[in-house]
Amino acid sequence: MSRRVLITHADEPVGKRIVKTLFHDIEVDRIHAVGSGRVPRSFDRFLRTSGGRVSYGRVDLAKHRATADLFHSDLMRKAAIDTVLYVPHHAPVAQPGLPLLAGVSERTAEARLVLQHCLEQPGIRNLVALGSAFVYRPAPGNANRFTEASALDLDPSVPSEIRAWIDCDMIFHGEIHNEKLRVALLRVPTTVCSGGYVFFNPALAPSGGLRVRPMGYDPLCTLISDKDVARAAQLAVRRQAAGIFNVSGREVIPLSELSRWTGGESWGVPGPLLNGAARVIRRLHIHGPSATLDGPHLRYGFTLDTRKAERELGFRPGYRVGLSPAGDGSMKLEAAPI
Repeated sequence: MSRRVLITHADEPVGKRIVKTLFHDIEVDRIHAVGSGRVPRSFDRFLRTSGGRVSYGRVDLAKHRATADLFHSDLMRKAAIDTVLYVPHHAPVAQPGLPLLAGVSERTAEARLVLQHCLEQPGIRNLVALGSAFVYRPAPGNANRFTEASALDLDPSVPSEIRAWIDCDMIFHGEIHNEKLRVALLRVPTTVCSGGYVFFNPALAPSGGLRVRPMGYDPLCTLISDKDVARAAQLAVRRQAAGIFNVSGREVIPLSELSRWTGGESWGVPGPLLNGAARVIRRLHIHGPSATLDGPHLRYGFTLDTRKAERELGFRPGYRVGLSPAGDGSMKLEAAPI
C-alpha cells in the first residue's frame, strides 16, 4: 500500500536524510516536507524531478496557529497525507537553548500540537515519532541494557533537556493503543550524521559549548548512523507500525572518546561543583543544553535491546560508525556500510 507522508523539521540533518530515503521508496507516493528555515539546497533535485511528488513548506510547529493552518491547508487535503513522520528539532540555532512556551519546552509544545492535529484529522492514520533513548533511568555503572519496558527517569531533578524528551515520550506513549491513530515511537541514541556531526546526545551540545562530566566517570555512548535512523523510520512507515521501538547501531564508545571524535574534549569536573552549578541553572530557569551539566547520563552508560525492532519492523543496522580520513588528512567521524 502506498503512503503519503508529512515530514517535520525536514531542513535539519536527520530530517534531510529521511526525506532522501523516502524519496527513493517506491511505496511512498507523496512527501510534504516542512521546516523552520528555507528550503535546503539538497532538495533542489527532489523538487525539480519529482513531478510534484515532493513539496516543501516553512512552518513554526511550536505555534498553535501555524500548525493548525498546516494541517487544515488545501495542500494537506489535496495531497491526501495519511502518515506523519515527526522529526523533532535537533539542529543548532543562532542562540543555543530550548525556549519555554507557556511553561513547557518548545519541543514539548510541538509534540503536543502535532499529535493533537493528527488525532483530529480523519485522513491521518499513522504517526511515526523520533524520540530519545536518554529517557531511560540508568542505574550506577555501564551495564545498563534497556528494553522498551525499562523505567523512564522521572526524578524531579532530571536536567531540563532530558525532561523535554521524557515529556514528549509520554505524550506519544499515551496514544500507543489508540484505535484511530497508529503511533510508533522510535527511541534513538546518539546519532551521527554526514560530516561527523552528532545529535540527540544531551552531553554534546550540537552548537559546541562546554562539555563536562563528573570527575571519575566516563559513560558509554551507544551510536547510530542517521542512515539507520532513516531506515528504521522508513520501515515503521511501510509497516504502519504501532508501539515503542529501540533502534541503535552496533558501536558503543566512552563519552570522552566521542567528544574527541567530534572535535572537542569532555572535561572531568568535581561532582559537587557540577551539582551546584546545575542547581543555580534550575533556579534561573535556563532551559537547553547548558542545563545538562549534571545528571545520571553523565555518569552511567547504556546499550539498547533492539530485538523488538528487528522482530516487528525488520530493522537491523546497516552501517558502522568510526573514524575515516577527511580530505585535509584529519580524521572524521563517519558511517560506512557494514
